Amino acid sequence: MSAAADPERAIVGNHGWPHIVRALHALDAVPVGAAWNRDEMDGLALPERDAADAAVLVALIPREGVLQVLLTRRTDALRHHAGQVSFPGGRIEPGDADAVAAALREAHEEVGLAPRLARPLGYLDLFDTITGFRVLPVVAHVDPDFVAVPDPGEVSDVFEVPLDWLMTPENLELIEVEYRGRARRIPEFRRPPSAPTQRIWGVTAAILYNFRFRLEQAGLERADFEQAALEQADIEQTDLEQASPRQADA
Repeated sequence: MSAAADPERAIVGNHGWPHIVRALHALDAVPVGAAWNRDEMDGLALPERDAADAAVLVALIPREGVLQVLLTRRTDALRHHAGQVSFPGGRIEPGDADAVAAALREAHEEVGLAPRLARPLGYLDLFDTITGFRVLPVVAHVDPDFVAVPDPGEVSDVFEVPLDWLMTPENLELIEVEYRGRARRIPEFRRPPSAPTQRIWGVTAAILYNFRFRLEQAGLERADFEQAALEQADIEQTDLEQASPRQADA
């Protein structure tokens, strides 16, 4: 049986990447409906019909046996989320074919990621933001040869944090605050050892929290991160599609 015909071996090896892919919405099953953070955004988010569609790239980069997540710190001069840690991404423009195209375009503009170095794997759940965006996170494998070249007009810093650290429950806190008449929980990570000056919180932390939730639902174990990081063979898009789930939700 060929690799493309066998989902368990669709990406080189028996562990790692197939487990990650199965935790995601398939590329041909774009999530719709309520945002994953709808309860916390009650009374804050715009109605779905009024929100601006946006996409971000959750880039997974295997480096020296560790699967890294690419993050940026936005410049202080930007209109939205200035100075905050975020994923590369932004508004889906009329010229973008879809959310994947928008996420890859934004990543190229912000950090110099050539689209040929990225292999989209699938989607996380939708998120609403207080600034009026409805965000669709696109998870992608990024070639370890990638070297960030940030746009100084948008990005003040680019850094990476191990996925294993971000998926460890003890490293994430849900801080309760009173805002607009009700208690709300805001996710915030401890300062990562690999980037101790960076504060990962708000919607970026919530997206990573959602990633952890979906990985746990798919039965992923921490050893699978290590296995995925070690698998360096080429990943074919057709193989990824075979490994992806064929339903809109996990």
